Amino acid sequence: MIRLESLREFPDAFSASYEESVKMEKLRLEEDIENQIPKRFVTGAFIDNELSGICAFVNIGNNTGNILQMYVKKEFQGSNIGMGLVQTAIQEAKSRFINIAIELEVRSDNAKAFNLYKKAGFQEITNNETSDIIIMRYSGNII
Repeated sequence: MIRLESLREFPDAFSASYEESVKMEKLRLEEDIENQIPKRFVTGAFIDNELSGICAFVNIGNNTGNILQMYVKKEFQGSNIGMGLVQTAIQEAKSRFINIAIELEVRSDNAKAFNLYKKAGFQEITNNETSDIIIMRYSGNII
């Protein structure tokens, strides 16, 4: 449900659409949680036994991994849950994979997410002016 909420509330922030995803029998995120493999994992944050945020990671090969599907429910945004999820994903990736470069994509108009990732130690590596997507890489310097 949290993945569908993220797609409904922020339709431009993710590559999937709510309309397409709601028709699916099972979302990729559910598959990742149910059938965990070493190269993919999902972290979650809970408040009073309620899932308040999610963050997925996938090792895409060539010593590179991506943070995906980062989302904190609206009522919990602004309470450092996002930072905790990103830091947990980074720590888990670093413990599983030696010398892995961690990257993510963020829309150029998503200033809140961009600023969170900067505070978490990510630096912008590409900003293609013909695209709305900024690629960021973890530099290891958490501010």
